[in-house]
Amino acid sequence: MVSAFTHAAAAVAIGTLVPRERLPRRAWLVGAVAAVLPDLDYFLHRSGFWGEHPYGHRGFTHSLTFAAALGGASTALAAWRRWPGGRWWWFAYLTVCTASHGVLDAFTNGGEGIAFLWPFTNARWHFPWTPIEVAPLSIDGFFTARGAEVFASELLWVWLPAAALVLAGAVARRHRKTKLSAVDSSPTNDTVGAIDRP
Repeated sequence: MVSAFTHAAAAVAIGTLVPRERLPRRAWLVGAVAAVLPDLDYFLHRSGFWGEHPYGHRGFTHSLTFAAALGGASTALAAWRRWPGGRWWWFAYLTVCTASHGVLDAFTNGGEGIAFLWPFTNARWHFPWTPIEVAPLSIDGFFTARGAEVFASELLWVWLPAAALVLAGAVARRHRKTKLSAVDSSPTNDTVGAIDRP
């Protein structure tokens, strides 16, 4: 697994790419929670669901089906609470945030594979390239030399790309704002014609 802090950071980075008029900033918090929630299967794992079992760690909660279901439920909550933003944007963003959990875990160099296609199959996958050090399941494991090694790996392979994503989003928003300002401030053809006439 990847640490909860890193999953949340990835979700916030994704949120910065969405225009403000489409989603409010509070969506980033909801997205961060959605990105962490798949690891609730840890408690099922502790209850005796191991390995390839659908309820084991990295099973159904890491699937694309679960991501879409959680995205839909969270969007319904946003609609009920009358939070601003487009509903389809809420759904797309929260589904992507939830799915990002399994995607990042599939880049780790240990643990079970990810059941991306549950319930159609419980087959598990890792990506061919697995540069991220797998994080310990226990919280205590983070406060060790191994935990420091894991976090250093996450900084390199997740936090730095996420920071680049945030920077790219900021540049894109500034460019878009400048372009819109230029269009709004340019004179219309009728105004130009009126000025040119004697």
